[in-house]
Amino acid sequence: MSAPLVLFYTTFFSKPVDIPRLTGGDMEAASRLTLDKKRIAEVAAVVFHLPNFREMGDAFRYPGQLWIGWSLECEQNYRIQANPRIMRHFDFMMSYETRSDVWCPYLPKADWWRDARARATPAKTEEAPVALFVSARLNYSGRLDLVEELSKHLRIDSYGRYWHNRNLPGPDLGKVTKLETIGRYRFCLAVENSIEQDYVTEKIYDCLGAGTVPIYLGAPNIDEFAPPGSYVNAADFRTPAELAAYIRHLCETPEAYESYFRWKKEPLPPLLVERLKRIETPLGIRLLRFVEQQAALRPADRTGRRTMPFGPRSYIGTRLRKWRGKVPG
Repeated sequence: MSAPLVLFYTTFFSKPVDIPRLTGGDMEAASRLTLDKKRIAEVAAVVFHLPNFREMGDAFRYPGQLWIGWSLECEQNYRIQANPRIMRHFDFMMSYETRSDVWCPYLPKADWWRDARARATPAKTEEAPVALFVSARLNYSGRLDLVEELSKHLRIDSYGRYWHNRNLPGPDLGKVTKLETIGRYRFCLAVENSIEQDYVTEKIYDCLGAGTVPIYLGAPNIDEFAPPGSYVNAADFRTPAELAAYIRHLCETPEAYESYFRWKKEPLPPLLVERLKRIETPLGIRLLRFVEQQAALRPADRTGRRTMPFGPRSYIGTRLRKWRGKVPG
């Protein structure tokens, strides 16, 4: 049996899927992933990035194919992922959820943790105790309400578009500038836009990597994704006022504040270590291995005709959007 070919049918947030990055530079693996829709009839599996659902309505399904839904976003942000009429067309999921068939969390890999632990904690030179970087007004988690209430008790320097009250001191060089800025503060609000199990994004890792203490609002199982004692969990406090009082206590008690950096010198929790091992292999290679396993379990029956799973209306709508240039073709 020849090695299976996998097609990425949609873009990733309107940009072509970065196959070399997904495969970690493995040329052999990269040769088995394609963006060429003209090859759809020959591929073993088709991957659809669900947030780009407007691009997938014109897809034909060929006999024996596996269809895989891919998303790093939660259902609250993209309701299509909770729509059974759409989701029934996908055999498997590739997402941040630990239960997904191919797991792709925001969790940084082991070398990131090694570097973050070795990096010196930067001096806390800002007068305000808390920094904030939020631009989108998504508020399923209640994060905007938390910021509003917390600001009544603590000074918060906000650099994002939301509640903006502070400009960057120099040119904005992207992630580097953001991390350098965060590092000058004792705390940074790491607030998810939604509260879902396993939905732990880069926000808390930006804080840990920058050398500050995250004030986290988000996944109820955050303790599975970050070392204990490395962050302040907003969910542990009954009110923002109580949270603010605790932050003030940490600012006034250097020993208590410094305890939040012990994670750099202690072994990472066993569960976190095990999860780092799971994601050490690049996502594209893990995807290919999964498709190989499924192909071995149920050999494809290539007989029969192709079908139009999303129906003629979706097909025509998608083709019109592509023709008008509203979505990539």
